[in-house]
Amino acid sequence: MAYFNIFVKSIFIDNMIFAFFLGMCSYLAVSKTVKTSLGLGVAVTFVLLITVPVNYLIDKYLLQPGALAWLSPSLADVDLSFLSLILFIAVIAAIVQIVEMVIEKYSPALYNALGIFLPLIAVNCAILGGSLFMQQRGYSNIGEVTCFALGSGIGWLLAIVGIAAIRERLRYSAIPPALKGVGITFIITGLMGIAFMSFMGIKL
Repeated sequence: MAYFNIFVKSIFIDNMIFAFFLGMCSYLAVSKTVKTSLGLGVAVTFVLLITVPVNYLIDKYLLQPGALAWLSPSLADVDLSFLSLILFIAVIAAIVQIVEMVIEKYSPALYNALGIFLPLIAVNCAILGGSLFMQQRGYSNIGEVTCFALGSGIGWLLAIVGIAAIRERLRYSAIPPALKGVGITFIITGLMGIAFMSFMGIKL
């Protein structure tokens, strides 16, 4: 039940877009069509699902104060937590590079559609935010971390596909010229964020 609670909370209550506004650059730029949004959302989910558990293991067995005691009792007082950001970003960059190569090989059309925003997943603050939230919340095992990572990815995926579907319909709507494009997207994002706030009433 604890795993399910973390999973659901990560999707709806602690949504990366609507609760923390992380990853907004890709969210706004790529969400013009559902197809490209779905591709980027799946890629972000996959990267989160790999990097957050890997960074959890790195944090637990290398970076936390006393984490190196398993190597030698003399290292029990070593604290490498100051290296967290550097190592987290390095892991994220490596995984994103692998994802980019795989998409380029097996889906060239999606690779061309995503363009520069695919390698920019490496600096997507939602990805790094997932690892930092994991570290801050102190999950007790890798199962909880994996549920959190998967839920966060799916939440981001739902957000970008949802706004893309709405933006496709907006092409046929009479929108004031001053609000066309990013303007109306910001307004709808705010409304979607308010809608997702209703999930805060769920007791988990």
